[in-house]
Amino acid sequence: MQKTKKGSIYKTKFYLYTNAKKAYTLEGLIKNPITPYPYLFFERGGFMQNNILDVKGLFVGQAENTEGKTGVTVVIIPNGAVCGVDVRGAAPGTRETDLLDPVNAMERVNAVVLSGGSAFGLEAASGVMQYLEEKNLGFDVGCTTVPIVPQAVLFDLSYGDYRCRPDKKMGYQACENATDKTLQEGSVGAGCGATVGKLYDMQRCCKSGIGSFSQTLENGITVGALIAVNAFGDVLENGKIIAGTTNAEKTAFINTEKTMLQMASAPSFHGKNTTIGIIATNAKLTKAEAKKIAAMAHDGLARAIRPIHTTLDGDTLFCLSTGEMESQAPVVDLIGTLAAKVTEQAVIAAVKKAKP
Repeated sequence: MQKTKKGSIYKTKFYLYTNAKKAYTLEGLIKNPITPYPYLFFERGGFMQNNILDVKGLFVGQAENTEGKTGVTVVIIPNGAVCGVDVRGAAPGTRETDLLDPVNAMERVNAVVLSGGSAFGLEAASGVMQYLEEKNLGFDVGCTTVPIVPQAVLFDLSYGDYRCRPDKKMGYQACENATDKTLQEGSVGAGCGATVGKLYDMQRCCKSGIGSFSQTLENGITVGALIAVNAFGDVLENGKIIAGTTNAEKTAFINTEKTMLQMASAPSFHGKNTTIGIIATNAKLTKAEAKKIAAMAHDGLARAIRPIHTTLDGDTLFCLSTGEMESQAPVVDLIGTLAAKVTEQAVIAAVKKAKP
């Protein structure tokens, strides 16, 4: 190994997992001195983005109405991906999640949609389906192709104009904006109208958004998360609240979890919420394995959001597997552990990058 200056390129070359057709090689490992997470420098040139687009084969598109405070985020997988889902919140708004049950027939999806608008926002998937059908992407039924497009929604109606909801047109527009080059985070797409800390409903909440994070291991496995954070609870980083319910003067956070427990004699909780997101990996998984990893990723929500998975939330996470890398050894626990880690960091990014 040839060493250069501290914090710059460390030359190395090693073989990653191999599938039946080809071996993957990697040139160079870069460690950024500011962060413990490695950044990888590929032969094609350029740094990894440290977000979900580091999983090759994904395209992310977003569209929003900044006046109405709502929007759509779509992840398109042109070659399809195995998909699992895990719903933990008690008030979910979803589409096509039954199809993702491992006992059901459909193995791959063409896109996953996250949106605001509560149940009204489910219309956005119709625009995504139209776009994909025009591109001949979907399940071939002979006369046409039927795109397989699961979706989850969050409640943002009370933040902006409740009459403005993600619709078919906005879903189509998000697809037109899809790219694998750059990813906007913060108050865009499904995060446009997201807020956190709603113990006292909208009066003392903080603005949130959509955030992403990824990490690649030495064996080449990449796991990324894209999370729209619209939680009832507070968001914490290293145990410290960085966004959540404020005091009446809006000068400090009151600690939603602690205050809830102090209200035990007369509980009165408000807010319509939901944190939704997509985990993606280049590792080959079955539907059952993808479902398990989606479940493990919820640990990342629990680390960063308190309280989480309440009856006022509809927390839902999808897990996508592009199948680029295949291993003979079990990788579910490895990927699930990393999924929780990147999910936690994506939640933190969502509130840090949000704008009022």
